Amino acid sequence: MGAYIAASSGRSVKLMFSAIPVAIKRTPYSKALYMELMGLLYVLLNKARRDGLMSIEADIEDPSQSPIFTAYPTVIKDAAIVEFVSDYMRLMISGNMSSFEIETLMDQEIEAFQAERNTPAHAMHTVADALPAFGIVAAVLGVIKALASVDQPPAILADLISKAMVGTFLGILLAYGFVAPFANVIERRNEAASKVLECIKVTLLANMNGYPPQLAVEFGRKVLYATDRPSFLELEEHVRQSRSSANKQG
Repeated sequence: MGAYIAASSGRSVKLMFSAIPVAIKRTPYSKALYMELMGLLYVLLNKARRDGLMSIEADIEDPSQSPIFTAYPTVIKDAAIVEFVSDYMRLMISGNMSSFEIETLMDQEIEAFQAERNTPAHAMHTVADALPAFGIVAAVLGVIKALASVDQPPAILADLISKAMVGTFLGILLAYGFVAPFANVIERRNEAASKVLECIKVTLLANMNGYPPQLAVEFGRKVLYATDRPSFLELEEHVRQSRSSANKQG
């Protein structure tokens, strides 16, 4: 822990403590979340296409009070998703940027998002690589202590040497049994979070390039991993339900 803190910035340590509870919890990035997300994007894009981009300005300025956003509780709990959608819908409303410029900006933001979120994982991988060496240091110190007691009976020396070996054992166990796997969990969680942003990016860009909302969300569906990707029929049915709910609200 001392080596980790000494080698890390205050920001890295804060990110670590914020990443630990998130990694322990069950991942929120499931098929249900993606279905809600694509339903939200469809309703927003369909409203913008039907009534004009300015019609969704109130929704993206205050998502917590928007009847459209609040209809998707799983999505609105994730501040990163809501902020990403709101920011780029706001840029689309401004009309001053081309789809190419927005795509470049999205790529840069997603890259920065991944780099920041992966800071704790990279630090933990470094700690995992160092732990076996710390275990060897502990074993050497134990052996030195045993050699200092060379005048003791064999039973006592054997006990001291066995305790010295525990240092190496713990170093390897903690490195490959706990720290490295936990770092991998953080990386996988961050990769899933980035995939959500990529889904939003592809959907919005498809709409900016002239594709209707129902086809734009299909673009977004295609970038998802197969394990979490809803089928074409599932998404079509969900979009139909979203359309019906939006019409009732309207």
